[in-house]
Amino acid sequence: MRTMPALGAVALVPVLALAVLPLQPGPGTYAATPAESAAAAHHQSRPGPARLPGTRCTVFPADNYWHADIRRLPVHKRSAQWLAHMDAGARRLHPDFGPAYGEQSVPYGIPVTVVDGAPKVRVRFYYPDESDSVGYPLSRSTAIEGGRDAGGDRHAIVVDAADCTLYETFDTRFVDGRWTAGSGAVWSLHSNRLRPKGWTSADAAGLPILPGLLRYDEVARGRVDHAIRFTTNVTDKRFVWPARHQAGSVSDRAYPPMGARFRLKKSFDAKGYSRDARVVLKAMRRYGLVLADNGSPWFFQGTSDARWSGRLVSELKRIPARAFEAVDTGPLKVRGGSARVGG
Repeated sequence: MRTMPALGAVALVPVLALAVLPLQPGPGTYAATPAESAAAAHHQSRPGPARLPGTRCTVFPADNYWHADIRRLPVHKRSAQWLAHMDAGARRLHPDFGPAYGEQSVPYGIPVTVVDGAPKVRVRFYYPDESDSVGYPLSRSTAIEGGRDAGGDRHAIVVDAADCTLYETFDTRFVDGRWTAGSGAVWSLHSNRLRPKGWTSADAAGLPILPGLLRYDEVARGRVDHAIRFTTNVTDKRFVWPARHQAGSVSDRAYPPMGARFRLKKSFDAKGYSRDARVVLKAMRRYGLVLADNGSPWFFQGTSDARWSGRLVSELKRIPARAFEAVDTGPLKVRGGSARVGG
């Protein structure tokens, strides 16, 4: 039995139960409605989001916010202010994944574990009021961000291939025979439903992490079909759709809010970049970056995978932050409680 450290080499992993619980929907857990399931099936019958390796699941429906083409959206009126407060003129992007070169036991990045109908265990949360109180398919084989002895955010992301349910936890630990986490959230990958307004998730913005991770398998196949999650250090104390939560330190609209979306400008010259780097640049132009957490400015996230090359990581570090612009995602919104986009 082994846990795959990244999606590119994912397999169905048997899970040992620690304290088995029946999965019961909690107050913030949403199953797909019949209409949403039918819509998902319709979108899967034609070209759309790729299936997650090791599963029959797409990472949310084709009409989900994360898959929205933003090339024609207007530039946000506060784009210049936000970029200035993110020090875009002097910074370059930083891929927050790749070889660890001995600094930790696993590659940098956020790992994803795939299970198939695994037993669920009880998790004690530090922030239970905004966590989904259900069983989580965690076990000793669940991959933890940074490895078992890591500090930092210690995210755990688990996809149950049996029903395409996504489980995410923050500050995930197994101590004295008990699972604990800062917070936890559950999504149906067939549904566009968002968490209750004001609720966090395993991410500060209250969004799922999985759809914003750059994965080795998609870069290798030559197509990334979603926006990419990234961070900055100072954010406004508000959030914009589809974000549900904020963790800002200033009350100033000149600073970016959680959920702000940025795209690579059409004028950016990709000449000189490798084929794999151009795949990433194309996604940044078509789908953009989504501000989802506080952290180092312009750090963007991918899966923990031993196959990421140091060469690609170095190339991606060359991308200047000034080559981006914030976009107004208002035209995409259909209704507040849904990540479905119009058009």
